Amino acid sequence: PQFEQSSLQAVHQQRREMLSNVCSRYTRKRRLLQPDDLRHLVVDDTHGLLYCYVPKVACTNWKRVMMVLTGQGKYQDPLDIPAHEAHVPSNLRTLSEYSVPEINYRLRSYLKFIFVREPFERLVSAYRNKFTLSYNTAFHKRYGTKIIRRHRQEPSDRALERGDDVRFEEFVYYLLDPRTQQEEPFNEHWERVHSLCHPCIIHYDVVGKYETLAEDANYILQLVGADTSVKFPASSKTTRTTDDMTAQFFQDISPFYQRRLFNLYKMDYLLFNYSIPSYLRLR
Repeated sequence: PQFEQSSLQAVHQQRREMLSNVCSRYTRKRRLLQPDDLRHLVVDDTHGLLYCYVPKVACTNWKRVMMVLTGQGKYQDPLDIPAHEAHVPSNLRTLSEYSVPEINYRLRSYLKFIFVREPFERLVSAYRNKFTLSYNTAFHKRYGTKIIRRHRQEPSDRALERGDDVRFEEFVYYLLDPRTQQEEPFNEHWERVHSLCHPCIIHYDVVGKYETLAEDANYILQLVGADTSVKFPASSKTTRTTDDMTAQFFQDISPFYQRRLFNLYKMDYLLFNYSIPSYLRLR
C-alpha cells in the first residue's frame, strides 16, 4: 500500500539524517576506503545491491537471501540453504574482490544497505553464541583460552586448555584490555558496526534495524524490484537475546566497567540512535 510505503520512506529518511548528523559531528577527517574495508560488503550485480553484513544482526538470513538474489534461479527459498553454506566465502562476492573503477561505480550507483542492532544486545548475543555453546570449539580454543589465561585468577588446567567456560565478566575485561586491539582487530562478532561498515564514508541508502527486521527487509526487496516470491525468512528463534536478558548479564559488571564498555561502543549508539540502556549504572 502507498501509505505504508511513504511512512517507511519517512522513517528511513530520518535514520539517514541522524547518521549524517552524527558523522559530521564526530568525524573530522574523511579517510579513503581501503580494499580491506570492503570485505563485509556483499554484492548483487543482478539487482544493483550492496549489503554490509554485521554478525548477530540476522546476517545468516540476509546472506541466504543474497544467494537467492544472485543465484540465477539456483535457489528459490532462502530457508533451503543450510546456515553454514550461507557463510562459505565463495558463495557470495564482496566488494573487495573488484577493481577500483568497478568498486567506485558500485558505490555510486547501487542501493547500499546495512542492518544494525542495539549494541549491547548484539554483544551479549555474540558472547552467548560463541562462548556458551559447546559446539563452538574453534572460538573456545582461539579466544577462550587467551581470555581465561589473562583475566582469570588461578585458572584450572582444564579451563586453560579448553577455554569453554569464559564468564561474561572476563569477556568484558578482554574487550577493554588495551592489549587486545594492539594485537589484532576485534573479531567481527564483537567489532563495532562503524568499524565493519564505515557508515561515515559509505552513504547507506537504507539503515535497517533488527527491531524492525521484517518490514525493513521487505522494504529493501521492494526497492530493488526483487521477485515477489523472494521472502525474507520470518524469525522463529525463541532463544534470541532480548533486552531483559542483556540486563541480567550486566548485573554483575561494575559501574566502572559498564561506563568503559559503553564508551567503547558509544559511536554505534549515537550513529544508529539507540538510547543508553536503562539497566546501566553509569554514575
